[in-house]
Amino acid sequence: MRSHQNPLKLIEILADGEFHSGEELAASFGITRAGINKYMKVLREWGLDFTSVQGKGYCLIAPIDLIKKCKIDHYYQADSRCEILPIIDSTNQYLLDKIEQLRSGDSCVAEFQSKARGRRGRRWFSPFGSNLYFSMYWQLEQGVAAAMGLSLVVGIVIADTLRELSGQDIKVKWPNDLYLNDQKLAGILVELAGKTGDCAHAIIGIGVNLMMTNPDPNIVNQKWANLGKVDRNLLVARIVKNLNIKLSEFEKQGLAPFISDWNRLDNFANRPVKLLIGDNIIRGIAKGINEQGALMLEQDGKIHAHIGGEISLRGDE
Repeated sequence: MRSHQNPLKLIEILADGEFHSGEELAASFGITRAGINKYMKVLREWGLDFTSVQGKGYCLIAPIDLIKKCKIDHYYQADSRCEILPIIDSTNQYLLDKIEQLRSGDSCVAEFQSKARGRRGRRWFSPFGSNLYFSMYWQLEQGVAAAMGLSLVVGIVIADTLRELSGQDIKVKWPNDLYLNDQKLAGILVELAGKTGDCAHAIIGIGVNLMMTNPDPNIVNQKWANLGKVDRNLLVARIVKNLNIKLSEFEKQGLAPFISDWNRLDNFANRPVKLLIGDNIIRGIAKGINEQGALMLEQDGKIHAHIGGEISLRGDE
């Protein structure tokens, strides 16, 4: 972390989106202009876009509203129990590594993840300050069996929170993505620790595209959408609040009370889809979920429940 302190301090200075001369920056750090160039190289590696103009200095392409705990707590109107991690390998891994010390609702948020991951071991593109990278711990007394329903409830909560803040028609995709205009906007990754029959320890990872530009095509290989500019500190506070409320309800009542919410937000309801399970492709009409969180597919006039796999629209390869 110490090696990151000066580049982070540089971002604090540049976050206003104004030009700052190389001489001014070098003087503030007590180093040479060449030293500042090294820091700017780090910023580029973190996915930040900036311009350099002779005689004017450096300027970020867009200002950054940095995430601050004091701002999150202000919006939350209490201690949000959300830790700010400017640079981290993975917010999920950070919580997994300290799982013994956590209580339900403890969370963290990062500006940049160097080793972010999505479902099935996929990488998640995580440029600095562009998006939301958030994780929360939750203990499930019902055990591992409740985990499928958990990711669906999280999807509902995040979709409704983003709809409220942006006014956009955000939808859910079974089992754990959010879509905007048939394009991926956000992903949810629930990772579990615990044995069958015991309570489960869930780490809920949430990544939301906000102001992403030029993602690495080796990582992002599908159509994607941005939510657009929102107050990220307010967004974190709302997510923390809404997850605490809804996950407490889920623990008491299970998935059943949330099925109508899923139906209201389901991006694929009554649409022809293909379900991919390993190398198998199952085609049918999406008919929502059941009380266990399984996907309901209509095939030849009959409805079948499916627990695993992921769906896409027919013809969307």
